[in-house]
Amino acid sequence: MELFWEIVQNRIIVTAVIGWCTAQILKTITHLIVNKKFVWERLLGDGGMPSSHSATVCGMAGAAFFQCGAGSPEFGIALIVAIIVMHDASGVRLETGKQAVLLNKMMESFGRLGDPNISAEERLKEFVGHTKFQVWMGAALGIIISIIVNWR
Repeated sequence: MELFWEIVQNRIIVTAVIGWCTAQILKTITHLIVNKKFVWERLLGDGGMPSSHSATVCGMAGAAFFQCGAGSPEFGIALIVAIIVMHDASGVRLETGKQAVLLNKMMESFGRLGDPNISAEERLKEFVGHTKFQVWMGAALGIIISIIVNWR
C-alpha cells in the first residue's frame, strides 16, 4: 500500500496524468464543436486536437524540471522522451493516418467495406497522428499544467 501512495504523491506522474486527461477532454470537446457530434472514442482515442501524447510528455518533462532541476538525469530523460514522442506523433503516425484514409477509400471503392464478411476491426484507424499545430498545442498544455501543479 505504501508503494501506491508513493506513486500517487509523485508529482511527475501526477502532472503527466493530469496532462493526458485534460488533453483527452479538450480533444473530445474540440471534436464535438467541429463535427457537431459527440464521439465517445475521442475520450480515449489517438489523434485530434490537442495531442494528448504531447501534453503528457511535456507535463512530465516540466514536472521533472521543477522537481529535480534542469541538470538532473530525470529532466534529461524526460526531455529526450518528449522530443521523440512529439516528433513521432507529427511524422510517422501522421503519415500512417493519411495512408489509412487512402486504404479505407480504396476498400470502399472495391466494395469490400460493405461486405458482411469484413469486420469493423478491418477498417483501418484514421486518427493516429497529429499535425504540428496539434502537437505544439498539446506541448503548451502540458507545460502550463506542469507550471500549475509544480510551482512552489
